[in-house]
Amino acid sequence: MAMAATSLGTSRIPFPPSTLQTLTRGLPSISFLSLPKPFFSTSSVSSSSSSSSSSALRSTVFNHTRRRRLISVRAGTENGPGDSKRFDFDLFTIGAGSGGVRASRFAASYGATVAICELPFSTISSDNSGGVGGTCVLRGCVPKKLLVYSSKYSHEFEESHGFGWNYEVDPEHDWNILMANKNAELQRLTGIYQNILKNSGVTLIEGRGKIIDPHTVDVNGKLYSARHILVSVGSRPFILDIPGKEYAIDSDAALDLPSKPEKIAIVGGGYIALEFAGIFNGLKSDVHVFIRQKKVLRGFDEEIREFVAEQMSLRGIEFHTEESPQAILKASDGSFSLKTNKETVDGFSHVMFATGRRPNTKNLGLEEVGVELAKNGAIVVNEYSQTAVDSIWAVGDATDRINLTPVALMEGMAFAKTVFGGEPTKPNYSAVPSAVFSQPPIGQVGLTEEQAIQEYGDVDIFTANFRPLKATLSGLPDRVLMKLIVCANTKKVLGVHMCGEDSPEIIQGIAIAVKAGLTKADFDATVGIHPTSAEEFVTMRSPTRKIRRSPASEGKTEEIKSAA
Repeated sequence: MAMAATSLGTSRIPFPPSTLQTLTRGLPSISFLSLPKPFFSTSSVSSSSSSSSSSALRSTVFNHTRRRRLISVRAGTENGPGDSKRFDFDLFTIGAGSGGVRASRFAASYGATVAICELPFSTISSDNSGGVGGTCVLRGCVPKKLLVYSSKYSHEFEESHGFGWNYEVDPEHDWNILMANKNAELQRLTGIYQNILKNSGVTLIEGRGKIIDPHTVDVNGKLYSARHILVSVGSRPFILDIPGKEYAIDSDAALDLPSKPEKIAIVGGGYIALEFAGIFNGLKSDVHVFIRQKKVLRGFDEEIREFVAEQMSLRGIEFHTEESPQAILKASDGSFSLKTNKETVDGFSHVMFATGRRPNTKNLGLEEVGVELAKNGAIVVNEYSQTAVDSIWAVGDATDRINLTPVALMEGMAFAKTVFGGEPTKPNYSAVPSAVFSQPPIGQVGLTEEQAIQEYGDVDIFTANFRPLKATLSGLPDRVLMKLIVCANTKKVLGVHMCGEDSPEIIQGIAIAVKAGLTKADFDATVGIHPTSAEEFVTMRSPTRKIRRSPASEGKTEEIKSAA
């Protein structure tokens, strides 16, 4: 559900936050957040709040100077009356990934003293290795996208023949060059992140952090005290527990293999599985994808699910549907066989599991100090990313909300504003766009058709399924699917989906329109850019079908196909 934007005023003080921190460090500490209830009423953050209310909301844990009328405060246990205890830091962050770095440097910009700990750099994560930058920078989004770029050239070489290009010899790919250049870029990026922290005044401590009590973190045997602790340790790949699982690789290893797979089995039907299937297929590996369901990408729009699988199959990827892995067998020649509930497929050089990720919260001391964990290990937090322990907070994949890097950045920023910036802020999860860098790629924002019908009942569906201009000369069977989902009553655009070249780039711009709540009329009134695929989003005039949920049909949906 979308949240109304909040504008909070602020009263200026004649001295910087750092001076305020020094003046108030010895004063009694007050924690203004209590679980399970929010620390202030929803009315206190409405846009119509008075200036005095707005000033009250600007009071934060960082100030610790007085009780505010509109904020439900509770005396904290860290500093009782007369207690002169001082902390080493205002904030200690465990995990220097996207969310942790963002939260730490913005907390520092508000005048807080901040430290962050992270394991030593490695391209493959473990209990003893990680690196500043986290999963996205070192073993996720960035290296994955670099491999996607590399793998796309083979398709572009094929396309080029129709445009007059001829090659006396087929281009060859050098895996070692790709890996060397990719790893050099990762080293450069982790250095940049270290400099960002340094320039922000954040103390970087190398080692594994463990929470000892609500205000103490142990890093390699040395104790650090902090008024607040933020956990941003991300998640780790999960491998199914079947015989022969020791032969399987995960996404970390797949990004740093010593040699390119000749024939690879990828177990899983989510976005990670499809992205790596596209990468290795583009690099001319023989790719087989094994999924337990009938379709890939559970939770995505049904039409998109069908379309992307069809397009990937045309490029040579073989899908084995409704097959569950039962064992991995190793042959005398070193090759592997994958046994499923239906068949056994032989001759794989690699078997990769892309069967999900789990929060990386083991052995952090969380439960021992009273932090609640979900069954999958996710840290349970309230709307402001606060745990059951007042002084401990968590953001990013460790909380298993929406596991996307930009969302972790949003959560980290909201945390810093709430605790140190005097601006209580909830992360806003409405209309979060996302992409799958499969080949062809997918971009989406808002509701799927199925979700829209469930929530709104009456919806109009606009689709365009066409051969893009480039394919008219390349001769390849590439197609594009574009889709608008519109509320039939309000005409508001509820969801936009696309599968085809450049769809992530196109959807990023479209996401602004969906976030703003624009209507189909607004799309129709927009002049297109020609010739592009993107212009189809503003030229689809007649609905492909209309879905109506009539009360007389007792909740059943009726599909009315358009004459168009």
